[in-house]
Amino acid sequence: MITTSGLTKVYRSRGREVTALDGVDLHVREGEVYGVIGQSGAGKSSLIRCVNLLERPTSGTVTVAGQDLTALAGRGPRAGKELRRARSRIGMVFQHFNLLSSRTVQDNIELPLEILGKSGKERSRRALELLDLVGLADKAGAYPAQLSGGQKQRVGIARALAGDPKVLLSDEATSALDPETTRSILQLLRDLNRELGLTVLLITHEMDVVKSICDSAALMEMGRIVESGTVGELLATPGSELAAALFPVDGDASGPDRTVVDVTFHGEAATQPVISQLARTYNIDISILGAALDTVGGLQVGRMRIELPGHYEDNVVPIGFLREQGLQVDVVSPETALVKEGAK
Repeated sequence: MITTSGLTKVYRSRGREVTALDGVDLHVREGEVYGVIGQSGAGKSSLIRCVNLLERPTSGTVTVAGQDLTALAGRGPRAGKELRRARSRIGMVFQHFNLLSSRTVQDNIELPLEILGKSGKERSRRALELLDLVGLADKAGAYPAQLSGGQKQRVGIARALAGDPKVLLSDEATSALDPETTRSILQLLRDLNRELGLTVLLITHEMDVVKSICDSAALMEMGRIVESGTVGELLATPGSELAAALFPVDGDASGPDRTVVDVTFHGEAATQPVISQLARTYNIDISILGAALDTVGGLQVGRMRIELPGHYEDNVVPIGFLREQGLQVDVVSPETALVKEGAK
């Protein structure tokens, strides 16, 4: 549904150049919720604003629903009209709501329909329909100043859906909200994704957002995507930074003659007594240094940091046993084990 290829954005100011995007290749499948995560300055907001051409890319292409939007940019009145039509199929939700304070809730939602030239009757019908969809049917006549932050964001989401888009872009839509309100807005986005078949691309710096609703994710650093994939793929990727950040476990080794490994369980394996089976099968004492169980991307996932007695060479067979059970095993100490694991 969304593809960027070699996407570059360079900002120029007072003789200086800042590269916000450096050859970004992104692939978002139809009907999925895709999260792009990274620290401030990583290029996340530039990326999402280039997807709907609020920012014109310096180079590269952006394709949405099979249409190359970059080919329409700056190509005369006809191409400009086609670009506006293409943009109408892409909804955008902002961090700070961007509602017009002088307009009622209903009027705010009707605004994009007014721009599209829809009749007053059609605008009203659609706005009330969307208010009901986002749970604010009783707020049509209210003004933004009378709403809570969560209610304002629901209005922003309803407005983004006014043109019946195929794609919804969310730029840090929950970062200004408290945790409880954040959960309700994320659940709303997931519900809309499922009920309307929306493809959702969201930008965030919060791992919990990705953990809560994303099917796929990408990690951005210094204008580049350094890691991407479905949540399941990431959890099964040895040494994945995203997987470790999504599902952190703590615990340090207690002695020099020990091997510490992180074991990731997902699917049916998350409910099986694999560690106790390992202890019985090889008659070894296993220390559990840290563990957690949660739901990530709709999958039940567990991660456990365990300590096995002896050097890495002494534990090749037990580690192999864990992998045979379909578990992801990352050796985190000693350092020599990391080298050996990476060579496999």
